[in-house]
Amino acid sequence: MNPLALIDKYYPVENELRHILLVHSRSVADKALAMARKHPELNLDLTFIEEAAMLHDIGIFETDADGIYCFGKYPYICHGYLGAELVAREGYPRHALVCERHTGAGLSLQSIIDQNLPIPHRDMIPVSLEEQIICFADKFYSKTKLDKEKSVEKARKSIEKHGDEGLTRFDAWCKLFL
Repeated sequence: MNPLALIDKYYPVENELRHILLVHSRSVADKALAMARKHPELNLDLTFIEEAAMLHDIGIFETDADGIYCFGKYPYICHGYLGAELVAREGYPRHALVCERHTGAGLSLQSIIDQNLPIPHRDMIPVSLEEQIICFADKFYSKTKLDKEKSVEKARKSIEKHGDEGLTRFDAWCKLFL
């Protein structure tokens, strides 16, 4: 599959949002691939990692986050499941799971309910190692500071704000992937 062809379909105009999506996604893909190559014993699917990392945020255009030129109707927290629906409709269910499960450090059903998040009530936690490494790599890059990779400490602090559950996963990923 060609992730850029899919991005072209939903982001056909050269604009700031497309630029943000492509730069951010490329950074995430490169970090995930570098970590995967560092751990050949994990036998990760590098082609899938690159494709899915490029698509993980494809749903942002449907959200309202004017700071990153998103002028859709949904809250930004919805971008994962919206992207998953889009990618699944295009015939890529495995890639769609990465879209849905990458938000935060993954979101459990209980966390979604406790925080009263406006997303479907189901577990959205990365399961496969490929899903996990993409989610982990994503924590090191923001869409507002495209040129900067966060340190482990800064990534950890941004996750810490949302509770212990995600932090526990992040810490386990540090041990597994770094």
